[in-house]
Amino acid sequence: MSHNMSPRAWASVLLVGIYLGILFIKSEVASWQRIHRMFLLQEAHMYLIISLAIAVAMASMALIKRYGVRTVDGEPIRYEPKPFHTGVVVGGMLFGAGWAITGACPGPIYAQIGAGQWMALVTLAGALLGMFLYAALKPRLPH
Repeated sequence: MSHNMSPRAWASVLLVGIYLGILFIKSEVASWQRIHRMFLLQEAHMYLIISLAIAVAMASMALIKRYGVRTVDGEPIRYEPKPFHTGVVVGGMLFGAGWAITGACPGPIYAQIGAGQWMALVTLAGALLGMFLYAALKPRLPH
C-alpha cells in the first residue's frame, strides 16, 4: 500500500481486514482443529471453503480484467503469471508443512491474534523469520 492513500482508502482496507478476520474465525478457517482434520483427510470442510475461494477468485479476476478495475491508489490491476520451477514445489511443501503444524497460513494468523489466540504470535514470528530468510537466501535458491 502506498503512503499516499487517503484516509477513506485506509478505512476501507481496515474494514475489509476486520470483516475477513471475523469471517475466518466464524467459518473456522483459522481453527487449528479444522486444519488438522483437513490434512488427515478426515473432513471436507476446508476443501469446500478452498474450492469456493478459488471459484470466487476466478470470477473476481475475470471481472477485474473485463471492467479495468483499479487499485485504491488508482493504478491498473495487472496479473502476470509466474513461471513454474523447482522452487515453487519446494516452497509449496514448506508452506503446507507450516500450515499443517501451526493451523494458519498468512491471513488467518492475524485473525487468530485478533481472536485472542496469543500463540499465533509465535506463528507470526516464524512467518516473518521465513520471509526474511527467503529474502536473504533468494539468490541461492532455485528460481
